[in-house]
Amino acid sequence: MGGVSRAQAHHLSHIYIYYLTPSRLLHPEDCPSFSTMPGKPAPIKKSPAKKAADKAPEPAPEPEPAPAAEAPPAEPAPVETAPPEAAAAAAAEAAPPAEGEAVPAAPAEDAPAAEGSVPAAAPAAEDGAAAPAADAPADAAPAEAAVVEEPPKAPTPPPPAVPTSAPLDVSVDDVNDSSLTIKWKTPETIGDSGLDGYTIEYCKDGTTDWVVSNEQLTPANRYCIKNLTAGDLLHVRVVAVNPGGRSEPGALAEPVPIREIVDRPKIRMPRILRSRYIRQVGEQINLVIPFLGKPKPVVSWLKDGQPVDTKRVNIRNSDKDSIIFIRTAQREDSGVYEMAVKVDSFEDKALLTLQIVELPGPPASVKLVDTWGFNAALEWTPPKDNGNTDITGYTVQKADRKTGEWFTVLEHYHRLTATVSDLIMGNSYSFRVFAENQVGISETSAVTKEVATIQKTGIVYKPPEYPEHDFSEAPKFTTTLNDRAATVGYTTKLLCSVRGSPKPKIEWLKNQMVIGDDPKFRQLSNQGICSLEIRKPCSFDGGVYTCRAKNAQGEATVSCKLEVKQVILPEADKEKGK
Repeated sequence: MGGVSRAQAHHLSHIYIYYLTPSRLLHPEDCPSFSTMPGKPAPIKKSPAKKAADKAPEPAPEPEPAPAAEAPPAEPAPVETAPPEAAAAAAAEAAPPAEGEAVPAAPAEDAPAAEGSVPAAAPAAEDGAAAPAADAPADAAPAEAAVVEEPPKAPTPPPPAVPTSAPLDVSVDDVNDSSLTIKWKTPETIGDSGLDGYTIEYCKDGTTDWVVSNEQLTPANRYCIKNLTAGDLLHVRVVAVNPGGRSEPGALAEPVPIREIVDRPKIRMPRILRSRYIRQVGEQINLVIPFLGKPKPVVSWLKDGQPVDTKRVNIRNSDKDSIIFIRTAQREDSGVYEMAVKVDSFEDKALLTLQIVELPGPPASVKLVDTWGFNAALEWTPPKDNGNTDITGYTVQKADRKTGEWFTVLEHYHRLTATVSDLIMGNSYSFRVFAENQVGISETSAVTKEVATIQKTGIVYKPPEYPEHDFSEAPKFTTTLNDRAATVGYTTKLLCSVRGSPKPKIEWLKNQMVIGDDPKFRQLSNQGICSLEIRKPCSFDGGVYTCRAKNAQGEATVSCKLEVKQVILPEADKEKGK
């Protein structure tokens, strides 16, 4: 065996060979035909892919393949083995390298360092030279090619920390002769860096030496600055702090005097003025608004955020109240009046809403939409001038073109469309609409341009025919004559009543003789009442008197007896008369 003893050759025959496959490592025991080393193994041919891999630049080192951990443990070689030089010589003699061929025994040079055959396979796996057995097909080479992994991307750095915006609405909450309490609102913009707290700083008026009041950041929105000197005039500012640094400061609008406030300002708004105060155009307005505050507060007025026009509105202030006076209210005096009472840095405000109203204007337009039957449909638009208050309704009137008189058909009506019914056939109508608000009805109206004509339907009125009633009636006395007694020389009258149709003719008879036109008698007949007046009757005028009524239907009579008595005087009276 070329200078190798028989014992060494026998030892070499027990060297374990591992075959690397994509799934696992093969042990020689799994392949009985390779249990002993052949005298001269067949050269292993490289596949074209492997040759290209050898010529290619060396890829980045790969981690050890995981299947190596699953390989069955290899049997360690006996300690009494031949020296490594002899084993290398035997391997070199057994398989001389050919050009372009891999040397399978090359890993055996590192065997003594690992004391076994398993480390011999590891370098081969790292170099990519450990190929499958000689009888493996050539097309398995692409599966054995190393996979190149991309290097991990660097993590995105966090955004830089940014300070918050300035604290809002810094104001005085309380003040006395040794401390000052301020309050504020959280900044509008905080950001991703959050908010660690606030720093409160102050300095005396006329200096720029800012003193930090709180040693540690305060998370609250209220802070009391203590141990101050009475009489000082201080500027105060608040700074928000976060990992991004200090924010812009939020400061008090005016410096604060350090002194005791006896009585804070307070406006005592009357109940009637807490809601909207409504007056009509031309009325006089005189409002008294009391307030508290000591020392004497400073009172100021604004209208809609602007100073009050003293030409229109008179303001008079005292120690206890403020008076707003408007001699003649106009619509431009409407608005929101703001009253402010201030003592040093303390201030109280109240709002007064004043609304001056008047009559509305007429609707912008009114239109006759349709006419059918005895109905007419109207439509109108709201007035352009509502009198500075809401429109509460509308009044609709109609007028016949013949008479021209207006009559109300709808009152306090809320819609913008209406239907007027019960119109008279054959007439033509005009319509007008008034607007209403809480002051009253508009002075003018909107009148329709068109005329609604109710057409006749062709029906001719035929009055019913009633048979004529015959009122003819024969005379009949409803009141008869009564017997009477008269005195000589005293006029008397006989009365009776009669009815009849046609009107009967009346005649008076005395003792069955027609009286006629005798001037002694006066005959009257009025509305069926018949009378006979006998002027100064004498004893010869007595008798039976008869009243006779006669017409075409017949006649009727009634009689009575008249007795005329003579007055008999006693003898004594006669003598006196002589």
